[in-house]
Amino acid sequence: MTSLKILTKKKMKTILFAATMLFVSVATVAQQLSADKIIGVWEDVDSDLALKFEFYKAGDKYFGKLLYASDMFEADGKTPKKDFKNPDKALQNRSRYGITNITNLTFDKGEYLNGTLYNPDEGRNYSVKVKLRNLNEMDYRAYMGIALLGRSMTFKRVQ
Repeated sequence: MTSLKILTKKKMKTILFAATMLFVSVATVAQQLSADKIIGVWEDVDSDLALKFEFYKAGDKYFGKLLYASDMFEADGKTPKKDFKNPDKALQNRSRYGITNITNLTFDKGEYLNGTLYNPDEGRNYSVKVKLRNLNEMDYRAYMGIALLGRSMTFKRVQ
């Protein structure tokens, strides 16, 4: 009878351990799926720049590639402007079209934080953070130093 009780306690510990590991695994996968909701094409709804970005994931970070801005083309409307204000002289001749100018966003507790925005109009970097309101709306804030002293924009998912 004593060995039966020990066996039962061992089985219970094993079952409890397995259940805990399963719960942790499911929670981790659920959080990852939640984090990946940013992936896709987004356009701003409240600026005259008509910005459009494609967000994607590389490793455990998220990035945004510039697909369109109303001021990214020369006067002919077809030729993309060059990144001539880039502080890296080797990059000043590259096209603004398709550059990844939102980098290194990390997902934490429902927000994408610690990212960097490169603004080719100024050749400057800003801190950026993003929060999804829902699957189709995003709040975006770019700032230098203090988030209160920045610019906010709203983006909607392109269907």
